[in-house]
Parts: sequence; structure tokens; C-alpha cells
Amino acid sequence: MIGLLLNDIEQKELEYLLKREMDELVYDFNYQDMDQQVKKAIKERYIVLFDIYKRFANQKECLNYIPKKNFSDVK
Repeated sequence: MIGLLLNDIEQKELEYLLKREMDELVYDFNYQDMDQQVKKAIKERYIVLFDIYKRFANQKECLNYIPKKNFSDVK
């Protein structure tokens, strides 16, 4: 486990970066001609990023990025 101290500006920047990356992953996932292994890797990466994101964001903001909402077969 690694600890991390951030000021408010750094926290907002990290939230922004995580949201943009998750948005890009959802966009890439919806590309039709993608191999299933790549889609699986995208889902796994999304879940890792979401787990980090939910440590910073409030519950209302997290609702927009729940993996089940964006990837129907994620548990």
C-alpha cells in the first residue's frame, strides 16, 4: 500500500485525468472491430481506474462511472 498526500487542486486534477481516461476506454470499447482479448483488457483497466477514482470522488459523481453501467457483463 502506498500513501499519497494531495492538495485540493491536485485532487481535482487527478479526478479529471481518471474521468477522461475512463471515458476514452468506454469509447474504445464500443469500437466494433475489436478483438475480445482487447475488450477484456479494456474492462480490466477500467475497473482498476474506477477503484482509484472512487477514493477521490463523491458518491454522486461515481454513479456515472460504475462499471456495470458501461460494461454490461462486469460484476
